[in-house]
Amino acid sequence: MKHPLVKLAAAALAFGLGSSFAADPIKIGSVLSVTGPAAFLGDPELKTLQLYIDDINKKGGVDGRPLQLVHYDDGTDANKANSFTKRLIEDDKVDVLVGGTTTGSTMSSVPLVQKAGIPFISLAGAVVIVDPVKKWVFKMPHSDRMAVEKVFEDMKKNGITKIALLSETSGFGASGKKETEEVAGQYGMTLVANETYGAKDTDMSPQLTKIKSTPGVQAVFVFGLGQGPAIVTKNYKQLGITLPLYQSHGVASNAFLKLAGNAAEGVRLPTPALLIADKLPESDPQQAVTTAYEKAYKEAFKTDTSTFGGYAYDGLMLAMDAIKRAGGTDKAKVRDAIEQTKGFVATSGTYNMSPTDHMGLDLSAFRMVEIKNGDWVEVK
Repeated sequence: MKHPLVKLAAAALAFGLGSSFAADPIKIGSVLSVTGPAAFLGDPELKTLQLYIDDINKKGGVDGRPLQLVHYDDGTDANKANSFTKRLIEDDKVDVLVGGTTTGSTMSSVPLVQKAGIPFISLAGAVVIVDPVKKWVFKMPHSDRMAVEKVFEDMKKNGITKIALLSETSGFGASGKKETEEVAGQYGMTLVANETYGAKDTDMSPQLTKIKSTPGVQAVFVFGLGQGPAIVTKNYKQLGITLPLYQSHGVASNAFLKLAGNAAEGVRLPTPALLIADKLPESDPQQAVTTAYEKAYKEAFKTDTSTFGGYAYDGLMLAMDAIKRAGGTDKAKVRDAIEQTKGFVATSGTYNMSPTDHMGLDLSAFRMVEIKNGDWVEVK
């Protein structure tokens, strides 16, 4: 499938660049965590949506209709996300929802979306968002279960079977903990230590000290978002722990490199291809879309891209592609078109949705990377 933006732009050109719109706008609703603990996720998501909606409108919109972004900041508060989602549906009367940022925000919105019958493309990670399948709910990021499986694959290759888990008590971390516990046996892994920390904790040395003194631990796996995993990484070095350290895709961002500094050297984690866009060969099917997004974002905002902004790009482009295939914004037809998506190449992988899979990615969409000399290097 062609790069989605290329297809949209080509269609838009038929209506004349910079033309004034007579048709009703396509309303994109979004509740994002632009402030609060998950701001490092929500900020690039909002910037991405604004950047590409402006770009698509400059090129004539979608089938001659302009896009209109209606967004609210939930401040990383699931209760606020619920209220804003209700407003988007009942007052703003949006055509499709792209966001929330976190699993908590997403899940608080799901009952409203299901009741209203409106397509909802989440930018959050936990597998519970799409498992079990919910008729109107889809998601772009790789699931936490996939992250666990990718990490366990790498551990297994390196002869690691006994691990310590350190997870955040947030929705993302708690789900990651649950998935790690459930998947461990399938990969021959034994959790010999299982510790948690709070999202606002500023020192995880006590948990790491317990892990360090636990007999038989061969590696440590951290599951969390935001500053927490970076604090863990710094504490890890301060305590002189030399065991292999794995993180989840929740830290797949250059912000993590800056927060953790040289303590991150040697850390391994699964990530979408976007994080290593500049290192992908031209033969890689994701090379064109990831490098184009990276270039556009850096030029617009003079800052590094993140995989989280990539999820927003993917969600927006998937929604627009579905609207084109549905021939308009009839919500049931758009929902069906999203579910029928096949071979959709984006920054996070190639999506193949189905009635039983509302994420559409497999393990090949994850790349295992290691931090070397302050940069990301793919582990083959």
